[in-house]
Amino acid sequence: MDGIVKNSVLDFFQSQFLSLTPLNVVRALLLGLLAGVIIALVYRRTFRGVLFSPNFSVTLVMLTLITTPVVICIKSNLALSMGMVGALSIVRFRTAVKDPLDTAYMFWALTTGILLGAELYLIAFVVVVMISLVMLGMSFIKVTGPNSFLFVIHYDPAAQADVDAATSRIKTKRLRSKTQSAAGAELTLEVRVDPRNDLVSHMLSVDGVYDATLVMMQNEAGA
Repeated sequence: MDGIVKNSVLDFFQSQFLSLTPLNVVRALLLGLLAGVIIALVYRRTFRGVLFSPNFSVTLVMLTLITTPVVICIKSNLALSMGMVGALSIVRFRTAVKDPLDTAYMFWALTTGILLGAELYLIAFVVVVMISLVMLGMSFIKVTGPNSFLFVIHYDPAAQADVDAATSRIKTKRLRSKTQSAAGAELTLEVRVDPRNDLVSHMLSVDGVYDATLVMMQNEAGA
């Protein structure tokens, strides 16, 4: 009986390591850790948003590390790969990604993990290096242009004509809201102007305007 159990255990481990060895797994994971750290550092260096999230950098490293063993298992066992595809197809990710560039970094981490799991180490190295150079190079290119702002104006309703004349100089604008009460009127416009434009000072010079505020929209904060 002991011999049967022993042979069964040996057969189990032999089947597990027939096409996969612990050395290959450790090597792939170490390379995945290195690649994930590089991707996270490039993301940190090229980040142009307002609030940097360290958790997202850790997520990039984890995506690379997690994808690598998944691909290793899929590559080594056809039946297991079909099961994983079926299991992953029912997963729904509901985390909102505010910046489309963050999504690109996530795909970069996933692609690197897939390449490392498939033991295409040279291709993974070339992909990481080339994309890193491209992203670092693009970080030095400052693309400037009119940004979207919310222009909030509080004024006396009697000065409506003067306010309309002052806002007519804004080429690109869209009405977001307009309210009127006993305390005065409030006008909110979505405008696309150069941030160096002295729009607030010009509006405050209009008689009947109490105050004016220019607020950068959230979706343009990283521009």
